[in-house]
Amino acid sequence: MSDVDDRATGRRTLIVIGLVLATALALGFVYATRRVLVWAVVAAFFAVALKPLVDRLQRRFVRRRALATLLVFLAAFVLLVILAALILVPLFGELGRFADRAPELLREARAGQGPVGQALERTGARRYVSEHSEQLRDLGGRLRQPAVGVLRGVVESVAGLVTVIVLAYLMVLEAPRLTRGLLAAAGDGQGERLRRVGREVSRTVTGYLTGNLLISVICGALTFVVLTLTGVPFAAVIALLVAVADLIPLVGATLGAVIAAGAGFLHSPTAGVVVLVFFVVYQQLENHLLQPLILSRAVRLNPLTVLVSVLLAAELAGLLGALLAIPAAGIVQTLLREYGPRRLRPAPPAGPAARSARPAGSTD
Repeated sequence: MSDVDDRATGRRTLIVIGLVLATALALGFVYATRRVLVWAVVAAFFAVALKPLVDRLQRRFVRRRALATLLVFLAAFVLLVILAALILVPLFGELGRFADRAPELLREARAGQGPVGQALERTGARRYVSEHSEQLRDLGGRLRQPAVGVLRGVVESVAGLVTVIVLAYLMVLEAPRLTRGLLAAAGDGQGERLRRVGREVSRTVTGYLTGNLLISVICGALTFVVLTLTGVPFAAVIALLVAVADLIPLVGATLGAVIAAGAGFLHSPTAGVVVLVFFVVYQQLENHLLQPLILSRAVRLNPLTVLVSVLLAAELAGLLGALLAIPAAGIVQTLLREYGPRRLRPAPPAGPAARSARPAGSTD
């Protein structure tokens, strides 16, 4: 009897050791390939968002899947180019104006005149710069040295973008074949549930992308109007930065407020106060009207879940995690509704149709 117990204990020990080693190898593999895995996750995110458009185009107009996928991706690319042109043309114009005014602004700053010079005088930065000019010059020289690292980062970013586009294209192209294989492996009993989960996940991702982009456009447009009315220079550039910052959930509007309010105070204290008051009002409007109206209908998450998911994802994966946290939480919620305990699933509709479907004489 003791020999049997010893063999069982040894077998369990070997199983535990094997599981620990397999877990360590899996974690090591994930860490070693983390960049590729991030690219794959981002590509899957965009593939889920674009797949319904490809399916609709293939069902109504184009029979070939490859052609429908190519047309949708080309349309998305053209749309991005148009949006980039609408943003970058004013941006380059503002940068050109800034370059023309840069010598004058520099002379005013050195003399303590103009909005920049007065701001430097009020904050004591002008005196600090004059007292530490040698150190700042050395710092500028050191900052110019890592040009190779910056170039490498740009090349890696371009390679990552191309990889994400290719992966997303192939995912959308092969989606019907992958879906058929998954449904065949799952069997007839789970087929309808998997289709329902897929539709819900696609709706969540698409709704989040369009809703978040719409909120950012509204924030940038209103910021541009306020900065223009208060006379703050380079309003288009600042509004663009605010719109991009507003893409970050929860903290984006605050970061945009810091950028715009700082530019306003550099122009004049009155403009800074007006911009600051605008962002206080707008943030309340965005948190209590725009986000519940736009995002909650798509993702169906309560504010506490949104906050916790964004904080955890930002801690684990930085900015990318914060951007993907809300749709990921919506996907997890969908999976819990379908495969979790029964109490987490949505209640059946309570109405005449539901009552008529009950057997005669049945009671609650």
